[in-house]
Amino acid sequence: MELTGGQKLRSLREALGYTMRDVEAAGRQISRRLGNEEFTVPPSRLSDIETKGVVPSIFRFYALAAIYRCDYRELLSWYGVDLNNFHADLISATPNRSHLSHVLDGVTEARIPVQLDPGFTLSKTTNIGRMIERWGVVPATYLSALAADQYSYGYIGAEDFTMHPLLPPGSFVQVDEAKNSVVEGVWRSEFERPIYFVETRDGFVCCWCQLSRDQLVLQSHPLSNVPVRTLKHPQEAEVIGQVVGAAIRLGGRQALDSARGQRESVELIGSAFPKRGGAEQGGHSPEASRDTTRTQAPSSVPPLPTT
Repeated sequence: MELTGGQKLRSLREALGYTMRDVEAAGRQISRRLGNEEFTVPPSRLSDIETKGVVPSIFRFYALAAIYRCDYRELLSWYGVDLNNFHADLISATPNRSHLSHVLDGVTEARIPVQLDPGFTLSKTTNIGRMIERWGVVPATYLSALAADQYSYGYIGAEDFTMHPLLPPGSFVQVDEAKNSVVEGVWRSEFERPIYFVETRDGFVCCWCQLSRDQLVLQSHPLSNVPVRTLKHPQEAEVIGQVVGAAIRLGGRQALDSARGQRESVELIGSAFPKRGGAEQGGHSPEASRDTTRTQAPSSVPPLPTT
């Protein structure tokens, strides 16, 4: 039988030879240094955490990780929060505006193919999934040797159709920041013409560019129906770099409109049936205010107690 998070914390505390009073004293030192009593872990609360399934607050998670000499991520994983699988939930929401993304910078492990079928060859089109014989987990620090510092990564917002259909909304782009000068030339096709990731006062945009003295022309794809913009360079627009790679989602406007329609339907239903909190019943106590803002768990899953 697998141990619960609280049982693992108790086993770790006992293995280190700590008493509950030791943990409390160490927590008070952390609280004094950070000026916040929330980091203190009283013996009664620690007992509830270890034996009654009470989930520590984010402050006490930090304190326990420091006191027990344990990685904060590992403690969270004991309660079902695996930050190394964070990427799996990124598709649950689609931001409307394009932006630079650093959300995966803190990932410590990566699951990658470690053994391929001997018959795999780059010269033939194939199903990659069938060619992978074995997957393995590799510390992300090992992969840092393969990283190139000049690259950053951007996300094309769900409402950004500037380069549609070449780069549809929802695409991820790899940006070479060393190539931040606009190149002029004659291109045989739209696929040869450099695409740039540009930061403006309104946000980010991915587009073709043309520089004329101190004017930067942000040219959209002709099929996108997005108007061309001209901004002062570099006061109003700065070229971050050239797009050198992309991961795109197929389906075009229809798929995006469908996803957006589903989201709007959920919001409409939510507004038609408002939650009945303490504030709606005329209560003005602090507890009632907190109840109206607390996220409700699904009815089939009991909410975890927190401290």
